[in-house]
Amino acid sequence: MSALSFHPDVAEQHLRVDIDDWNDVYVVGDVHGCLSALERLVDRLDPSDDDLVVFVGDLVRKGPDSKGVVDYVRERDNFLTVRGNNEEKLIRGTKEIDALTDEDLDWMESLPVAISWEDTLVVHGGVHPEVPLEEHDVDKLQNTRAMNPGDSYDGPFWFEHYDGPERVFFGHTVMAHPAVFQHAMGLDTGAVYGGTLTAYDFYDDDLVSIDVDMTHESRKDSKILEPRQPALV
Repeated sequence: MSALSFHPDVAEQHLRVDIDDWNDVYVVGDVHGCLSALERLVDRLDPSDDDLVVFVGDLVRKGPDSKGVVDYVRERDNFLTVRGNNEEKLIRGTKEIDALTDEDLDWMESLPVAISWEDTLVVHGGVHPEVPLEEHDVDKLQNTRAMNPGDSYDGPFWFEHYDGPERVFFGHTVMAHPAVFQHAMGLDTGAVYGGTLTAYDFYDDDLVSIDVDMTHESRKDSKILEPRQPALV
């Protein structure tokens, strides 16, 4: 049983994992439809069926092959993902991708909003350090970035002030390199914007990134954060 206390809406959409069941564990940043990059990253990690791969959400939108990424993740029993804000947009009908089927959308709707294991929490957006976890509804866990009401790239950012107790792995905020803090790690390194696709090797405490072949969508430099904490070496 999880010792974490969630908002009622989130508690029904939380998956607790026993990582003792897995030989290795990897956490992967936002893929955004970049199937080729995902395939190359997985080839580099070379996970067996006894290894667990967990995604921080936003498998879809903006990149060239959202359907391919969904199929790639869905067909692997040892691949898990939380539901990101871009999956949520498709579920709620505010955005559409023609290639995705009703079954794909049903699968997205079934995804957890939070995945946890001992001392670890995976969500898409983040956890506001001044708000109890049980007061974070689905939208907050998917979209939290800055600590101000506008939640912009102007900061201050939640992960710079969050002090646990769980270590939170997250995406959503695009980084020039992984944001590595004692109690938070941001893994969206802008694959769809011509950056990299990044994974964290949980047991080896190591980061693995692969360059993306092309820029699929442009983004202002002001919306690519240079985190003040350097990446792991």
